[in-house]
Amino acid sequence: MRERLARLLKPVELAADRRHVADPALAARLEAALEVLRDEYAGPLPQQEDRLAGVADVFGLDPEDVDVLTVAAAPDLDVNLALVFGLLRGQRAPARASTGLVLELTGQPSLSSEAHARLGAGSPLRRHGLLEQSSDRPWLLRDVWLPDRVLAHLTGVDQLDGPLAALLVDPVPLPDLDADGVLTAAVEAGAPLVWVRSPLGSGGLSLAAGALAAAGVGCLAVDLARVPPSADLSALVRALVREAALRGAGLVLAHADQLAGPERAGTDPAAAFLALAQAVVPVLAVSDRPWQPLWLARHPLVVEAPPVTTQHRTVVWDQHLGTGVADPALTALRLAPESIADAARYATDLAALTGAELSAGSARAAARRVAGSMTTGPAAAPRRAPSFDDLVLPDHAAATLRRLVSWAQHRDEVLADGRLVDVGGKGTGLAALFSGSPGTGKTLAAHVIAAELGLDLFRVDITSIVDKYIGETEKNLERVFHEAESLDVLLFFDEADALFGKRSDVKDAHDRYANQEVAYLLQRMESFDGITVLATNLHGNLDPAFSRRMSFIVHFPDPDEPTRRLLWRSHLDRVTTDPADPVDVTHLAKQIELAGGDIRNIVLAAAYDAIAAGQPVGMRHVLAATVAEYHKLGRRVPADGFAPG
Repeated sequence: MRERLARLLKPVELAADRRHVADPALAARLEAALEVLRDEYAGPLPQQEDRLAGVADVFGLDPEDVDVLTVAAAPDLDVNLALVFGLLRGQRAPARASTGLVLELTGQPSLSSEAHARLGAGSPLRRHGLLEQSSDRPWLLRDVWLPDRVLAHLTGVDQLDGPLAALLVDPVPLPDLDADGVLTAAVEAGAPLVWVRSPLGSGGLSLAAGALAAAGVGCLAVDLARVPPSADLSALVRALVREAALRGAGLVLAHADQLAGPERAGTDPAAAFLALAQAVVPVLAVSDRPWQPLWLARHPLVVEAPPVTTQHRTVVWDQHLGTGVADPALTALRLAPESIADAARYATDLAALTGAELSAGSARAAARRVAGSMTTGPAAAPRRAPSFDDLVLPDHAAATLRRLVSWAQHRDEVLADGRLVDVGGKGTGLAALFSGSPGTGKTLAAHVIAAELGLDLFRVDITSIVDKYIGETEKNLERVFHEAESLDVLLFFDEADALFGKRSDVKDAHDRYANQEVAYLLQRMESFDGITVLATNLHGNLDPAFSRRMSFIVHFPDPDEPTRRLLWRSHLDRVTTDPADPVDVTHLAKQIELAGGDIRNIVLAAAYDAIAAGQPVGMRHVLAATVAEYHKLGRRVPADGFAPG
């Protein structure tokens, strides 16, 4: 760059001769500054990498464009040139070049159409973000300069600023995914924009990174889902394209559909997609959505990302954990390669901190923690793994739950016989509906099923599922189902009627979209390959079509007197009772008609009161807690307070 600045000295001297500065003091300062520049650039200059030539090559700039960039960069690279520029502009302080000064020093007439074509808003220099121009003065007097990022690149510094650095992702390239070589060929042929359709379970990012690697091109990958909603994605896309070009890399955009998302009210999708189509580097846009013709006038090349196989996942696990650590249960988790790499790093770091051995089990736990989302999460696990002994249910209900566990344990054996696999597009999962009044044991039963099968129970957060924007609820649900399938967990929908309600006659747009959500759920439940439990207090509120899709429907009845007696004994066996004030279980079971959850609350409250008084639990504590529970439930308390007659 110093050689280019040295060559700038001659036109600067010519411009100074043309000025005929009338003020002797200014003329003396100008001559003194020029003399300093002559001394500075006299003699041989040190050999340096000409990064400006590389920029010109990548962005397709002609020699005149390069001269413009040199003049615009000069005052930010040499303080003496900044002083001379200020003096040439009639100022006493250092200054940047004006549009007129740039044209003068590069030998271009200011009134020519070429001048506006080279420095105007639509010029390559401005369009690619290599040159900026102020807008508060007449055109010839406007300041012209290089953005800080471009200037830093010319001086040999390539470091992303904070906002862009926060978007970076580290894809795991898998060249084998591009089996037909179409994407690699597109990169090598210079296709500016390729839309990589990557449904959940496929390896879009790995396909894109692998194709760039196969073509010998670097990769700059970012995730647009991390961009704040208030950000201008059009400007961000232009900055990302420029950054990739400065690095000589291809640009990979994860969640590229964010460019047209409904929450991006301040973003112009047409401008953003046009910037991608005009990019000087390959742009591989990855999304689970199909390409929409309205996004761009010209349809780009569309490539479908293939699924990530068990063999691919094994390779990635071995790369990050070491060969031999991953077992079949770990490689069976249907995770994206990037999630595998993240989980492997998490497991490795945790093992190093705790001194524990890195194993497939610890990696599996890390995968479940890392790959989860805001829409699902591991439910708070009991301190002691629950079992069927903890359930107090009628024989037919308990038998159905045991049958559900048996089906889940032998599912792979049954499905191994290809003749039993449904060829109509239905999944191989199991779905159960638990219905009954609050406190009858539905949630506990779900925990028991998960514990018996050795699975984590993931509870769906309904509030993070439902979205006011059309179609977003379905997208959130798809992520939930996919995560449950990928992580091999039991998916638990509590208060399921909030999502799985009956379809109604369409009276307005709200009814139509609500019915669409239920229809989507019906279809997705059929194709689900995991284990799902739906719990509801009101079975009648569910759409009747869900019953056919349930493998099991278990009703949890309100407990009768014998069942309540078992519940009282089960909970009281866990506390220390007062022999001097024995608890009459028979009386409690007969007089107090509550569900198991309410009985548990009473015993827990009695234990708190007894411990506070420094006493064992007696009948007096239980009766007082029962009265409090009835008041809490809004039920009438007998005049005798349930005291034995």
